[in-house]
Amino acid sequence: MTRSLSRGNPPVYFIDSEADSLANLALGVANSMPDVSDLLLSEINRAKVQAPSRIAPDIVTMHSTVEFVDEASGADRTVQIVYPAQADISAGRISILTPIAAGLIGLREGQSINWPDRDGRTRTLTVVKVTQPTRI
Repeated sequence: MTRSLSRGNPPVYFIDSEADSLANLALGVANSMPDVSDLLLSEINRAKVQAPSRIAPDIVTMHSTVEFVDEASGADRTVQIVYPAQADISAGRISILTPIAAGLIGLREGQSINWPDRDGRTRTLTVVKVTQPTRI
């Protein structure tokens, strides 16, 4: 499945090194997870890719904690976007290889995106707040 999601969706921003590693990750799961792979690659391809110092702190990046609302259900959730090996749903860490994380990455606070869920239904996800991890 290849979808063009850019029409009507806001611009997205990726950190250059994250874009590269996420593209490699998406290509690596293309056979086992073709839908999420296609969606993530589509977002990377339309993204404005920048150096980390140029990415605003209100943009969802890897390891960001993001509060968002699923407009269809009204559910307000807070999750951290992580690589698959770090995912732990009970701790609120979701893999970038989930449809929700692939839809949220690159958005900034206040933006909404129309995004397919696991069942193929389109949902509107709205970013409420982004918190960056503390770097030591």
